[in-house]
Amino acid sequence: MSKLILGPERRTHPLVWCAAIICTIIAIAVIITGLVVFAGYMIIRPRVPYISVNYANLDQLNYSQTGQVNLQISLNIRAENENAKAHASFSDVSFILNFHGLKIAQLRADPFDVPKNESVNLAYVVPSMSIPLEQDAMEDMDASLKQNKISFNLKGDARTRWRVGILGSVKFWSHLSCQLNFFANNGSSINTDCSSKSK
Repeated sequence: MSKLILGPERRTHPLVWCAAIICTIIAIAVIITGLVVFAGYMIIRPRVPYISVNYANLDQLNYSQTGQVNLQISLNIRAENENAKAHASFSDVSFILNFHGLKIAQLRADPFDVPKNESVNLAYVVPSMSIPLEQDAMEDMDASLKQNKISFNLKGDARTRWRVGILGSVKFWSHLSCQLNFFANNGSSINTDCSSKSK
């Protein structure tokens, strides 16, 4: 009757055990870190600071049939920080206001901070100026005046930075792109809803 002959017992190499232990430690550390970050997020609930148009008014609008337009626009742009436990800073703030592709003004602001759960208002007054319009812009202006509604485009962005608990400092670009509509007869804004906040 045949017999089963076993060979010498093979032992796992110590380096394999070391690698397994190290991998286990790393896996546990990753899990713990993930739980800590998740718990911190739930406690802090970080919110991205944003910018929005708080007020807009067409103070002056004079248009001649020769294609020259004089206007003045007042804008109030708000920088909002809804974080209850973190200050936010805004920098590289720049906006461009244009009409029918024609640049009216470029609006800038120096770097500034917004305390936690507060906001900062940036007041701009685009002064009255004489702007020559091209033929297509003149036609658009004539149509706007007949409809008692004139529109301008506002585009720009700002770099925001705030601290999110143990994650450290976070940087984010806030982009603003909207159409500002005004009644041509009195200059008041029409349903201004312009914000970089995600909806």
